[in-house]
Amino acid sequence: MSDTAGASSAQPGGSRVLGPGTGSSASGRGRARRRRRRWACGTGLAVTVALLAAAGAGWAVYMKLEGNITPDEAAAAELARFERERPTALVKDARNILLIGSDSRAGDENARYGRDVGTERSDTVILLHLSAGRRSATAVSVPRDLMVDVPGCRRPDGSRAEPVFTMFNSAFAVGGSACTIRTVEKLTDIRVDHHVVVDFDGFKDMVDAVGGVEVCLREPVDDEDAELRLPAGRVTLDGEQALGYVRARKSLGDGSDTSRMERQQRFLGALVNKVSGNDVLLNPVKLYPVLDAATSSLTTDPGLASLRGLYDLARGLREIPAERVHFLTVPREPYAGNVNRDQLAQPAAEELFERLRGDAPVAVDTDGDRKGTEKESGKASGDSSPAPTFSGNTAAEDTCA
Repeated sequence: MSDTAGASSAQPGGSRVLGPGTGSSASGRGRARRRRRRWACGTGLAVTVALLAAAGAGWAVYMKLEGNITPDEAAAAELARFERERPTALVKDARNILLIGSDSRAGDENARYGRDVGTERSDTVILLHLSAGRRSATAVSVPRDLMVDVPGCRRPDGSRAEPVFTMFNSAFAVGGSACTIRTVEKLTDIRVDHHVVVDFDGFKDMVDAVGGVEVCLREPVDDEDAELRLPAGRVTLDGEQALGYVRARKSLGDGSDTSRMERQQRFLGALVNKVSGNDVLLNPVKLYPVLDAATSSLTTDPGLASLRGLYDLARGLREIPAERVHFLTVPREPYAGNVNRDQLAQPAAEELFERLRGDAPVAVDTDGDRKGTEKESGKASGDSSPAPTFSGNTAAEDTCA
């Protein structure tokens, strides 16, 4: 038999010698395996470094957002001094949060709206009730001009003011958030679990962070005092315009505080829908500016002054349907001593406070069909008797309808 190129030949002792090309193929496969091992090792190292970098960046972002929030330690200390006189929470897991919009002129941005040293007041106050199980949310506006009993409160200089019967927004001017909370608790007998204070600049930043909020105007607006000039129809308001819109008195509505509060409530409903939309919540590029603006603008009680505290609160709100987020104003009527001031309208006000204390359903009349709304509310709550209905609206309402 003749030898063939590349074939193996027999040797003494039965050993075989590999033909030409076979050895180089084996060594090539070995080199390839070594390259794959080096590549896999390098890739694993790169992934590990990337994960560590992401974790570090995530931690840096977390710490930045956490550090943005200002804890209201002074208010917590003041409220602790009067713990014995504060109402008791009646329903486990229900929460009452007092939202305070301050008209502070502190800082360059806020100072643009005038300098009013020593008379910082609550421009807007809303008592937000979150039901146990987070089935619904009820936001109740408290009028600035409501005549109330303001308790003796600690002033910023450490002295104490005497109890006085005066306008509600004076409480914040006298003793800040702690005095406002004590006044609300005295008025309603409802325990305030948490509070949040936002100033003008913080409100504008929030609106800008979500890309503006759409409203509808029946006619053009030209309000020099509110620095507001808008066309009629659908308009997306940026932060500056939104602030003018919710604060305007002369050019929108009938010029009353009632009209202004209703406008604020509708705007907040539109803002809630914008923030809760998937376009914001599921988009990190859009979500981070919202979180940054929100945390930077907040002064809260120590229990909420962390991302964990705010997350736990937001998590419960996330699943509440828009039609179960109610906005209304505390029932009131002209004050007997001054028609330009308000007083609680009884028994409607006490009926509302009693329902909030007991975490009972609150229904709002959005279309004037009072009987139909009451009947629907009774069915929704599983209660045989319909809940009393209060004038208001829901976050599901289209401001352009």
